[in-house]
Amino acid sequence: MELFINTAKLSIQQGDITNQNTDAIVNAANSGLMGGGGVDGAIHRAGGSSIIEECKTIIHNQGRLPTGKAVITTAGKLKARYIIHTVGPVWHGGHTGEAALLSSAYRECLVTATSRNISSISFPSISTGAYGYPVKKAAHVALKTIIIFLKEKAGSLNEIVLVLFNSSTYIIYCKELQQLTAAPT
Repeated sequence: MELFINTAKLSIQQGDITNQNTDAIVNAANSGLMGGGGVDGAIHRAGGSSIIEECKTIIHNQGRLPTGKAVITTAGKLKARYIIHTVGPVWHGGHTGEAALLSSAYRECLVTATSRNISSISFPSISTGAYGYPVKKAAHVALKTIIIFLKEKAGSLNEIVLVLFNSSTYIIYCKELQQLTAAPT
């Protein structure tokens, strides 16, 4: 599924983010940036040890990455040139600022990408694995944040891909995109 917003293409696909050929991929990281489970572990394994070394330097220089923020590294052995690491919120029922923090995570990745003149970026579904964020709610926040960003200031970005690992998440994101584009944002 895809659509154009201004001159940028927004698409949703099912697949493995480590195989993406976009300029950058987003890592749903933990605050220590040291890899872990899910997409974070898969990216670190596929990209090799150079990524962890860069992450160690970042942590040494600035400390743990706060929820909703983003940093960039090279992508090691991956097809992408860069990895933008962001920390999404842990779901605590939706009443402790989770939506604002998740929106910030997506927006900070987009800002980081445009500050480096990156033209294409791939996102996973941030916070919906071990952090427990309900997929439908996360899809709404992710897509709304991306759409608003593209309408306001796409900068260098001409392609944004949401790469979803399983079919159920893919279907939810597609339905949410249809709903958001049918109604004003």
